[in-house]
Amino acid sequence: MNSKKLAELSEIESIIHKSTYCTVGMIDENGLPYVLPMNFGYADQTLYLHCGSKGKKINAFRKNKQVCVNFCTNTELHYRDVEIACSYSMKYRSAVLYGSVEFIEDLEEKERCLRIIMQQYTIESVRFSVPALKNVCVIKVPAERLEGRALGY
Repeated sequence: MNSKKLAELSEIESIIHKSTYCTVGMIDENGLPYVLPMNFGYADQTLYLHCGSKGKKINAFRKNKQVCVNFCTNTELHYRDVEIACSYSMKYRSAVLYGSVEFIEDLEEKERCLRIIMQQYTIESVRFSVPALKNVCVIKVPAERLEGRALGY
């Protein structure tokens, strides 16, 4: 079974919106690959992330702003013959976003971005305190390229 490339932006964005987390690939401060699962929001071909204002990923983002982000849904084990190991595979739908991180400093813009993140997980109305907005790091990643693939669907 071969994977198929998804040509429609709507198909790719559907995968992103159905994902519960994304996996962010970056290059750390030592030039090594570094990959982390993160919560996110997505709107208008832009990814939004949040995290603490210090740490390894912040150092990596500041040194090299390029990221590759993966989203995956509908994973399901599939096989043609239960007794033949090489007949096993995984059905999936996946999307990949390539872009460069931008740090958001303006408090009103931070709140707008955080609301987009919250919409990924809940429809509830939420409030943000000024101290929390000042302390959280909010990152915007406009999509430079979006790709999608599916296997078994």
